[in-house]
Amino acid sequence: VQLQASGGGLVQAGGSLRLSCAASRRIFNSYVMGWFRQAPGKEREFVAGIRWSAGNTLYRDSVKGRFTISRDNAKNTVYLQMNSLKPEDLAVYYCATGPTWSDMDYWGKGTQVTVSS
Repeated sequence: VQLQASGGGLVQAGGSLRLSCAASRRIFNSYVMGWFRQAPGKEREFVAGIRWSAGNTLYRDSVKGRFTISRDNAKNTVYLQMNSLKPEDLAVYYCATGPTWSDMDYWGKGTQVTVSS
């Protein structure tokens, strides 16, 4: 599976962006898709995830209430709506898919999100 992430950019604090991640083929029903991010000088961290078939979602605490993950099964695409962006959200965002939240088999290239204060 190839994953193509897009939608990053420069936004002022408080603004919004929507990231998209398109898969080259149908995602396994049992798989999850997730968004991760890596800020400069920091480890990559989990941001949000969604189980492909059931739609269960999971978020890291710092983005709860601000970010929303969703998917379009017909388009094999997952989205990350990011509202009320903060400077600490600045990072390269990656999408990935795999059998569990901590076991991702496939990764896309990242998309840069820059939040100015």
